[in-house]
Amino acid sequence: MHYIVLDLEWNQCPYGKDREDKRLPFEIIEIGAVKLNAKKEIVDTFHELIRPVVYRQIHFRTREIINLSMRDLDRGRPFPEAAADFLKWCGPDACFCIWGTLDLTELQRNLTYYNMDGAIASPLLYEDVQKLFAIAYEDRRTRRALQYAVEFLKIDEDGEFHEALMDAVYTARVLQFIPDEVISGNYSVDYYRTPAGKEDEIRIRYETYEKYITRGFPTKEAIMGDKEVRSLRCFACGRSAKQKIRWFSDYGKNYLAVGWCEEHGFVKGKIRLRKNDRGQVYAVKTTRLMTQEEVDAIFDRHKTLKERRTKRRHGS
Repeated sequence: MHYIVLDLEWNQCPYGKDREDKRLPFEIIEIGAVKLNAKKEIVDTFHELIRPVVYRQIHFRTREIINLSMRDLDRGRPFPEAAADFLKWCGPDACFCIWGTLDLTELQRNLTYYNMDGAIASPLLYEDVQKLFAIAYEDRRTRRALQYAVEFLKIDEDGEFHEALMDAVYTARVLQFIPDEVISGNYSVDYYRTPAGKEDEIRIRYETYEKYITRGFPTKEAIMGDKEVRSLRCFACGRSAKQKIRWFSDYGKNYLAVGWCEEHGFVKGKIRLRKNDRGQVYAVKTTRLMTQEEVDAIFDRHKTLKERRTKRRHGS
């Protein structure tokens, strides 16, 4: 096994959302990557500029971030050629690592656009180095910019940020500071390709919580009516938890529930509803144990929402 630390730069429609290609909202224009061996030693690098074909003008926000012109990009290679070489360079047993959660999703979306589906295995497990940094050095939840982590760890800054290869190098250097047990116990799942059926649904148990990723459903009502989605089990023992607060909508796409386990106490359930590229609704459900303070906060939130809905029904 080896690590592939990846960073992408991409462009978007310069004429606004209404004129973008919905199949490709972000067109990759640069690929930078670093290969590390099992000891996290840098052994190789990869860099390609991509000649754009969908968006032939650089969006003003993209121009503010990157130091590339359309003349530079026109010297690049077509995406299918560059991507095929990149994936061959990665090798079959690569563990992808990125800063944040977006690059692998957009890589797969670009592959799909060029009918290169299946080039990356599914489900795609990867290492979010931004998350790993938060777990190793902060409060687990705060998400920092790459430059912050580089400065925090006193890593030499010998290149510009927002250049794909240099950002990949910096991300690789941060990864070298992350303890192996943090890396192995906190991998992430990319959601671009959701489980095809019930037998493909994903359950991952982490140190402090469990994650369940469902197949796609036609509607929000269908998914929230599914018995397995609405179940609530104790994170510690796996037994059914008695629901003290049944699933309720928390201002939109998220649902919360509170359960009670006789052995381990209060259990928090959270469901995030999302849509895949096929228009289906899928859920990412997490369950974990709770403190009394967290329980009180959810009880208060549930009470407030209930009172607001009552007032709306009575027109007051």
